[in-house]
Amino acid sequence: MAPNDRSLPRPLMIALIALPLLLVAGVGTLGLLYGSTGSAPADSTPTPIRTGPVALPPIPAEQAGSPACGKLVQALPKELTSNGEQLGRREIVAPAPEGTMVWGNEKRDPVVLRCGLGKPDELKPDSRLSEISGVRWLELPGQGASSWVAVDREVYVVLTVPGGSGTGPLQGVSESIRATLPEQKVDTGTTPR
Repeated sequence: MAPNDRSLPRPLMIALIALPLLLVAGVGTLGLLYGSTGSAPADSTPTPIRTGPVALPPIPAEQAGSPACGKLVQALPKELTSNGEQLGRREIVAPAPEGTMVWGNEKRDPVVLRCGLGKPDELKPDSRLSEISGVRWLELPGQGASSWVAVDREVYVVLTVPGGSGTGPLQGVSESIRATLPEQKVDTGTTPR
């Protein structure tokens, strides 16, 4: 890694972005194990409860406080659709990191957006990009969730989506990105943005 390169190594970025998903799953599991003294009917399957504020650990995001990220966060939808279910905005534990937004419901792990992160190391001239609603995304697959990085705007936007969420969250966020941030050429070089 070059001395001026401020991007995060992929494993660290995925771990930091996916941490809220693991925290919610852990809290839900504890709630199932210790939260109820009553017995459930034999034919019911317990579901983890996913309510309350979501803890987002701070990670390096030099442009999170930029006007571009502020404008995007203000324009994000109040709800996202995930496999036909509506995911409303979730509260973030204070102090919430700048440039972040979370959506979810009691049945699904949260969808987490972070704006202003550094250029991903995986973005290369031969990277396979997906275009969704006019925005070019780089997928960073992880265990139980994928992080998608919008790579054709003045700031990098990362959307972490739990497995099985479908394309609805990406479509909803893409529409806000397209309407808010002008498209730019994808930077696949080694110079930091």
